[in-house]
Amino acid sequence: MAWLVLLGALLCMLRVGLGTPDSESFLPPAPHNCPYKCVCAADLLSCAGLGLQDVPAVLPAAAADLDLSHNALQSLRPGWLAPLSRLRNLRLGHNELAALGHGVFTNASGLRLLDLSSNALRALGRHDLDGLGALETLLLFNNRLAHLDEHAFHGVSTLSCLYLGYNELASFSFDHLHGLGVTHLHTLDLSFNRLGRISVPQLAALPAFLKNGLYLHNNPLPCDCRLYHLLQRWHQRGLSAVRDFAREYMCLAFKVSASRVRFFEHSRVFENCSAAPARGLERPEEQLHLQVGRSLRLHCNTSVPAVHTVWVSPQHELIVAPGSRDGSIVVLADGSLAIDNVQERHAGVFVCLATGPRLHHNQTHEYNVSVHFPRQEPEAFNTGFTTLLGCAVGLVLVLLYLFAPPCRGCCRRPRAPSPLQELSAQSSVFSPTPPDALSRKASVHKHVVFLEPGRRGLNGRVQLAVAEDFDLCNPVGLRLKAGSESASSTGSEGLMMT
Repeated sequence: MAWLVLLGALLCMLRVGLGTPDSESFLPPAPHNCPYKCVCAADLLSCAGLGLQDVPAVLPAAAADLDLSHNALQSLRPGWLAPLSRLRNLRLGHNELAALGHGVFTNASGLRLLDLSSNALRALGRHDLDGLGALETLLLFNNRLAHLDEHAFHGVSTLSCLYLGYNELASFSFDHLHGLGVTHLHTLDLSFNRLGRISVPQLAALPAFLKNGLYLHNNPLPCDCRLYHLLQRWHQRGLSAVRDFAREYMCLAFKVSASRVRFFEHSRVFENCSAAPARGLERPEEQLHLQVGRSLRLHCNTSVPAVHTVWVSPQHELIVAPGSRDGSIVVLADGSLAIDNVQERHAGVFVCLATGPRLHHNQTHEYNVSVHFPRQEPEAFNTGFTTLLGCAVGLVLVLLYLFAPPCRGCCRRPRAPSPLQELSAQSSVFSPTPPDALSRKASVHKHVVFLEPGRRGLNGRVQLAVAEDFDLCNPVGLRLKAGSESASSTGSEGLMMT
């Protein structure tokens, strides 16, 4: 009976561990408040591509990224974002929204990214974006926007990237940027619109970092001489917004759509333009060259005293008193910028923006700072000078070798040959094959002065030939051969012994 009890206990344990097919614990629990057919994963809520005509009534409060794109939403009710206090990214692209309305985003104070692209928006009202005080990126491209309120972006002063391309805008005020905060904005896309009227002085007054991110291509711009010279200067300065889309900058030559020409390829349209009206439009930036480790101080020079002064670094960091985040840049009490230890990361364009009751909000002053390492000390002698000196010394040594008399003790005259040696020498003249002793003697005392070059092209110049058994103690015996001698006369001379 004991084994039966043990078997029953094992079966009970197995039943508890695996559960029964109809047990509720067999299915995973559903996320709390996750809408039907939506996907909830931690702080991500995706309801994209479900054909929704209305926003789900219940949304999980933990959502920080909400995706409602590719649906059929036609309107948004005020206060619908109240439960989502942690929301940072909201995607509403590819819907059918024709208008926003007041109070739609009043509870989205922490939103950083808002995507409203590819909808049917026709206008943007003054209070449509209220409540988006922390918004950094706004996507409004591929809509039907034809009108922007004068202060449409007044509530999004921290906006850094605004995309308004592929709309129907016929004008845009660069004077006040429709309420945008110019200190943060560094990307403004207005491409593929209907901009036909642009204030050139307003464009020229924009800060350098915004000019580098201002996209105006594929618009029916006027073929204005001042605008042409301004865009040409931006292109020469290498501003990416103009340089990368140079072929897509168009203008109307005769105020009809069929007369579109390319700004940078049809210079004949602007050949009668004088550069005089374009002078003074854009204040040139000051060029500063510094070595690593030096100190730098920049003053915000304005026409009248400013009340508030802010700076923008080459990394698009907004710098206010007391200074930058890393502490390397300090803003002084008079509004000037100071760097005690300049490094490579400080290279680029520093822009000062001054505000005051008698100053325009975008009056700027620009400094282009170049940072380089100290140059190495030059060498004591110039390479060219040392080469010339070496050639001169070599030439003197050659001349001394050829023409200077040898020392008295370094050469000894050979003894007079004995009668037996003289007889042996005379016999060698008549012998067709010289003896081995004479060949060894010639090879030992052979001194090659210069190798004789080919005779072609010498033009009568003197050449030095190989001297067999040349005596260093008697250099006068060296014969010179003229280059103009014929081959027959040279061959008639035979071997010359000294």
